[in-house]
Amino acid sequence: MRTIQMSSFGEPEVLKYIEIDEPIPSINEVRVRLFAAGVNPNETYIRTGTYSFYIPELPYTPGFDGAGVVDAIGEGVTHLKVGDRVFVSALLAKRSTGTYAEKVVCDANVVHRLPESVSYQEGASLGIPALTAYRALFHRAKIKPGENVLIHGASGGVGSLAVQMAKGIGAIVIGTASTDEGKSLVKTSGADYVLNHITEDSISKIAALTNDKGPDVIIEFLANMNLENDLKTIAPYGRIVVVGNRGNIEINPRLAMLKEADILGMSLWNVKPNEYKESLYAVSAFLQSGILHPEVGEVLSLKDAAKAHEQIINKKAHGKMILSID
Repeated sequence: MRTIQMSSFGEPEVLKYIEIDEPIPSINEVRVRLFAAGVNPNETYIRTGTYSFYIPELPYTPGFDGAGVVDAIGEGVTHLKVGDRVFVSALLAKRSTGTYAEKVVCDANVVHRLPESVSYQEGASLGIPALTAYRALFHRAKIKPGENVLIHGASGGVGSLAVQMAKGIGAIVIGTASTDEGKSLVKTSGADYVLNHITEDSISKIAALTNDKGPDVIIEFLANMNLENDLKTIAPYGRIVVVGNRGNIEINPRLAMLKEADILGMSLWNVKPNEYKESLYAVSAFLQSGILHPEVGEVLSLKDAAKAHEQIINKKAHGKMILSID
């Protein structure tokens, strides 16, 4: 089968498009014939060999997310059958041969059925983005119906799903984006209000939308740029969940003291097994009920994985970047 494989760490050019033998599923594992694979920023960090959460053994095929059809089943698997349409979310799987490939073998419990109404590219847009959105909202922020939730960068792969989940359980959602295209996507995702990225000058707009209270929850994807403004904006006793950060920042802790606000860090790598299982079942349920409709961004071919790694870091994302697998 054709796959992307790296035999050394480094820049995107270490990602080679090659032919290898098909992997074979063992006990409690399945093999999925993939038609689409999701590309995530953390996969570019893993490629460098410097990512503190995960350094793989080489040779290595990247990719945790994908969608396709069950191709073979190992002993002990009862919830799936050959021919089922499925999505794969293998970040914490005990075994995964990587989704940048025509076929992947992974633990059966990270493979879930994909409704007929959801395309393979949409299915491959779940995985890490959907589990990240769920963890930020429900495990860390513990949002409740009726609360005001501000989601920065709401047009990205994680942000758009967070908008849908928060709106789906009855929260009042404010989403931000930097372009007209992004704002349109945020509105389509279900946000009640859509604004430009928040600056100190626009804090008053958030106050007006929340009856001068501020958001109860802020989901933050670029804390080094926004955290101080988040603290000025957040409601008393509010929760700021830091999902992304790209540098250092100097803040006045008194801003958190005045409102008794919580700053909550999160990383999907830290999820506990029971929380991981809960997240997968919740995402599957959201998908089945129609609450989730993943936004597909740019689509490249499997052999262009190196190009995808360059673009996902250097371009503004609208939806999830996908590798199409013929």
